[in-house]
Amino acid sequence: LKLQFLYLIDLQILAPYPRSHDTMKHALMLLALAGCASAKDLAPTPPMGWMNWVIFRCNVDCASSNTTCINEDLFKVHTDALVSDGYLAAGYDTIHIDDCWMERTPPRDAEGKLSWDKARFPSGMPALGAYMHAKGVKFGTYTAESPTTCAGYPASSDHEDIDAKTFASWGVDYLKVDGCGPVAYYEKGYPAMGAALENSGRDIVYSCSWPAYLGSNETAKGDCYKSMIAHGCNLWRNWADIQCNWGSLHGIIEHYGKYGEYLQQFAGPGHWNDMDMLLIGNDCITENEARAQMAIWSVMASPLIMGNDLRLVPDAHKAILLNREAIAVNQDTLGKAGKRVSGDAATGQVWARTVSGGQAVALYNPTDAAADVTVDLSTVGLAGAVKVRCIWQQKDLGSFTGTFTAAQVPPHGAAFVKLTQ
Repeated sequence: LKLQFLYLIDLQILAPYPRSHDTMKHALMLLALAGCASAKDLAPTPPMGWMNWVIFRCNVDCASSNTTCINEDLFKVHTDALVSDGYLAAGYDTIHIDDCWMERTPPRDAEGKLSWDKARFPSGMPALGAYMHAKGVKFGTYTAESPTTCAGYPASSDHEDIDAKTFASWGVDYLKVDGCGPVAYYEKGYPAMGAALENSGRDIVYSCSWPAYLGSNETAKGDCYKSMIAHGCNLWRNWADIQCNWGSLHGIIEHYGKYGEYLQQFAGPGHWNDMDMLLIGNDCITENEARAQMAIWSVMASPLIMGNDLRLVPDAHKAILLNREAIAVNQDTLGKAGKRVSGDAATGQVWARTVSGGQAVALYNPTDAAADVTVDLSTVGLAGAVKVRCIWQQKDLGSFTGTFTAAQVPPHGAAFVKLTQ
């Protein structure tokens, strides 16, 4: 209830609801009595972390690939790497277990609860979560609003209450809830899981995938976004799953370029558009493409959830992931998502976001040849002399008037600057 009132008020979409002083007073009293963190408190800035799906998928053949299969060792190793390699200190604070962790036979125990695969997770999920917590890392896991997950494992439709309480008892801090089944159920299922998490006795960040199953036209999903915010979704996948190649990354960038201005209204502290996982750290994209992804994800205030093998991240990619000024853009406390200001799929593009003290701007070159990319400073609300700082080099570039040009931006790459006055 507290999330319903708090975020309906935030977005000023309480039109169907009573708006009297007494009603608002009663809502605030309920908030005070509830005692749990609000959605804003759970995800005041876009979540950051690491998730296994992009690289490790649903590899459950531990006999032949023990170091890359979905088992507790994989997540312990990545928990350790998150800490030792500086990612936790930079803000990547959650390890996410995606699909395929569940016991299949039986799909639920004698008490009707989900359980983990005993062969691959012999210590159990509570112990694995405790291992993460002891290292200062948060524990994320996965289910779906369908009878089975996308990989065919037991899921949570019509079991939201018991599953939310189960996850809370394991110490889960973040829950990704996929679709994978009849879309007609989502209108009931996602609100039901939101309410169940509210009543679970634990603060759990709630990631919803509902809109990703509603097609490509984001402007047709407005009611869905309002409902998700009202029912406690802290972030949501809007569109297609990212694949480990440039074509997929480019397609996602273009989708958000087309719909970013519309989607801005739904993003803010406690509720974020999720462009999907970072490919940075994998050999399926170049260093230039990695820079483009980091810059645009940061401008769009998308969660920064790595989808790589932390044991194999090249130094150049690691430097991008750990760039403190890029992360500062993504995590800016104003909580205002950006958009594509100019350009299209065939030309240089300008993406901009209002951040504390100025504008963060990505000058993106989607073409196959190096090209100059220019921002007209008036299009980002700036006039007169403007100071330009390169985020990649963490170096001041000087003062400019009227326009700023990033010279010879590499193909598929992006210059990334902060503009101040």
